[in-house]
Amino acid sequence: MKRTTRLLALATATTLTLTACGGGGEDTGSGDDGSGEAMDATGETLSVWIMEGTNPDATPFFEEVSTAFEEETGATLDIQFIPWASAHDQFVNSIAGGTGPDVAEVGTTWTPEFGDAGALMDLGPQIEESGLGDAYVSSVLESGTYDGAVYGAPWYAGVRSIIYRADLFEENGIEPPTTWDELAEVGDALKEADPDLIPFPIPNSTFTTTPFIWGAGGEIAVQEGDTWTSGLDSPESVEGLAYLESLVEEHELSTPAASTWNEADTRDAFARGEAGMIISGSWTPKSIVEANADLEGKLGVVPIPGPDGGMSPSFAGGSHLSVFETAENQDLAWTFVEMMTTGEYAEMWGEQTGFFPATDDLLTRLEEAEDPLVAPFALQMKDGSATLPVTPLWGQVEGAQTIPAMMESILGGGADAQEAATTAADEMNEIFGS
Repeated sequence: MKRTTRLLALATATTLTLTACGGGGEDTGSGDDGSGEAMDATGETLSVWIMEGTNPDATPFFEEVSTAFEEETGATLDIQFIPWASAHDQFVNSIAGGTGPDVAEVGTTWTPEFGDAGALMDLGPQIEESGLGDAYVSSVLESGTYDGAVYGAPWYAGVRSIIYRADLFEENGIEPPTTWDELAEVGDALKEADPDLIPFPIPNSTFTTTPFIWGAGGEIAVQEGDTWTSGLDSPESVEGLAYLESLVEEHELSTPAASTWNEADTRDAFARGEAGMIISGSWTPKSIVEANADLEGKLGVVPIPGPDGGMSPSFAGGSHLSVFETAENQDLAWTFVEMMTTGEYAEMWGEQTGFFPATDDLLTRLEEAEDPLVAPFALQMKDGSATLPVTPLWGQVEGAQTIPAMMESILGGGADAQEAATTAADEMNEIFGS
């Protein structure tokens, strides 16, 4: 049954209508309606919802996009900026009332839910016809694909890797870790060099936990037919959790307080000079240096290592662009989606936000640029990223804080890895109905 429940009051959105001025734009989209002829949508308006705050310079960005879009199609854009905090409820309400936009930015973990509700158009045929199936980063494309339909085109994403104090590493002759054993050894060396330093604070975050589950060969959940079952209590997943437990219990690389920390807390500790390594996002180094000028040139980044080398997969979280089924001109909507998710505007959005464009060619370009604070993240994103279970029920798992509660129990000493994983798996399976 398609779900259109939870009728909630619409959140107030800041509206910006961008009427293009014409001229000066480059050819950034196909402008083709599938017939081989350039699209002419003169006089039409495309309504678009964009999440507020991701790009602090969003207004001039969309002014430029609007100019190019009108030159390409003849249509104007009506951009509405929606606060992240109220966005989910606003989507639910609009779906129930049939009042959604033509195109919307949708968080990657929300896309299956709204697609399952019958609100979003299957973009699979457009992606295939445009030849973009192999162009988009596979993990971000996968997160928008549910029940055989592609409900979201990858727009941008961030990925987490290890950020470390390169100056401390150099001073103490420490090399960045490339295996799990080396990660523990590096932490031990940092602790020996400075007993007051927290070598590797481990928060109770889902996104800092999952790389070690995936790295050990485990899964968060597995699907059989229409049923999802938790994989948290599998031997492989427990191995990854037990490794994190060992970093706390045996190596004492974290601190008891970190069992209640979120990722922002670890970033703050790192910025204050209290931590030697953290797992954090590709958007983090720039923001840390901007707020702490004394750390300029003192940071390094390395992909999260696998147990014996390579990379442990890291969650690629970000946003899709989706077309609502109620859009009057779906060809026009797709033209906008293609323009935004590929080429110069995808690259420009990434530069302005600190997130990555979700196409392999742009990621390869960033990787090859060899910026030491960008290239490792780009490599992680392109070759070592993964997605959370693609099910409309995942939002309930997130809401229940299943994984953070499991990690708080492990990190705080309330339960060992196996016990905590079993409890979390039971809770997850209850949500899944399995």
